[in-house]
Amino acid sequence: MATASTTAEVRARLQKLQRLGVLCGIAAGAWLGAAEAPTKLVTAGISPLVISLMMVVGVFLARWSVPALVRGTASMSADIHQAPHLVVWAVLAGCLWSVANTLTIFAIRDIGLSIAFPLWNSNSLLGILWGILFFNELRGAGWQRWLGVVGGAAVMFAGAALLASASQAQAPAGHPLRGLFAALGAGVLWGTMYIPYRKAYLTGINPLTFVAFFTIGELGMMSGLAVAYSGGAAELARQLAASRGVLWLLMAGGFIWVIGDLFQQYAAKYVGISRGIPLSNSNQLWGMLWGILVFGELKGQSLSVYTQVVGGSLLMAGGVAAISFASANLAEHDHWRAAAERERRRYGVRAEFTAAGLEGRSFEDPAEGPVEDPERSRRERSRREPSRRAGKGLGRRSRLDWVLVAAATGVFLAAAAAGSIPRLALGWGWAAALILAMFFLFAAAGAALWKTTRFN
Repeated sequence: MATASTTAEVRARLQKLQRLGVLCGIAAGAWLGAAEAPTKLVTAGISPLVISLMMVVGVFLARWSVPALVRGTASMSADIHQAPHLVVWAVLAGCLWSVANTLTIFAIRDIGLSIAFPLWNSNSLLGILWGILFFNELRGAGWQRWLGVVGGAAVMFAGAALLASASQAQAPAGHPLRGLFAALGAGVLWGTMYIPYRKAYLTGINPLTFVAFFTIGELGMMSGLAVAYSGGAAELARQLAASRGVLWLLMAGGFIWVIGDLFQQYAAKYVGISRGIPLSNSNQLWGMLWGILVFGELKGQSLSVYTQVVGGSLLMAGGVAAISFASANLAEHDHWRAAAERERRRYGVRAEFTAAGLEGRSFEDPAEGPVEDPERSRRERSRREPSRRAGKGLGRRSRLDWVLVAAATGVFLAAAAAGSIPRLALGWGWAAALILAMFFLFAAAGAALWKTTRFN
């Protein structure tokens, strides 16, 4: 009876975490989709490298200030103390991200936002492959779940092909093939980037810790790219000065991206990269909505082009849905644990730290208790709930945490004060509707993360 009860508790906990991962993936799609909207400024003659660099500056500020506000730098330091090797993997992933993000700017310039989005979302196909090959995802899942994931991937490929055929008619700069290869190259780099993600979360690291060190690689690589391809530091400085009026918008785009990426990290943590990444790639639909409704892409195009773009996006969304709902069962999760044990032993990480990460609880807080002993867990939580809330509340932060938050806020405000709003013909009503939907998903996913895991 005890074994049956324990198994039921484990299954219930896993189901709750998987629902949380799905919700985070949907929220990630909304925010990641909106983050690319500022890149439409390439049509105003701003260098793609300037756009990408300033987005990464915004990303850097957000990826240190938001984790400092939510968890505190002390918790981040404790995570790294347990798994210091993950700093290297985080920096490597950040380097891959910067190159991929730069390619997306060129893709948007050459084939448009509504076309480029689904093409670089081919990264989900690589995410499925790496999840299966390296991290035991879909092992023991059963043929129905395999069919959902593999069949969903095939549908996504069909949608991408349909969208690629539409790019010939929609390329705004007359270079559809260049834009096509840029978008696909970004997809390859982003797909490979998810290997460090999964290594980190199987080991037990908190997503908020991982992304903070991730952004060191982002900023370093992007700065090097910008200097090299702009013709030197002096020329880059001249371009930045010439574009100072809109730099705050690009930094804001980076901040929005971080919010979406944080939700994507939790999705990857709780449902795996083979499911979480395709789910967050619902940003293709949000990108299509921003491109068509807000920025007027496809205006004046023929009905066949509309049919290809909308039909291709819906096909890809159907593939995402099929993959997302092929949830992991207990047998597959046992294989996840085996992969986590392999990573733990390889790098000498404490077993308790890895187990806590897999179960979505804080390693520092024994009041949560192991999932395998539910009765003791409930008694301990009841006894120590007041102290736990005091220790984990959002109000308890060090002086360093508040310095990071204040510094990031000050930089954003200074950039906004020196900037202006560009004159663009936008669908403001549609923009307001999309923003409201984004914040609704933000509130829903954020509340669920706090209630279920306390952002662990």
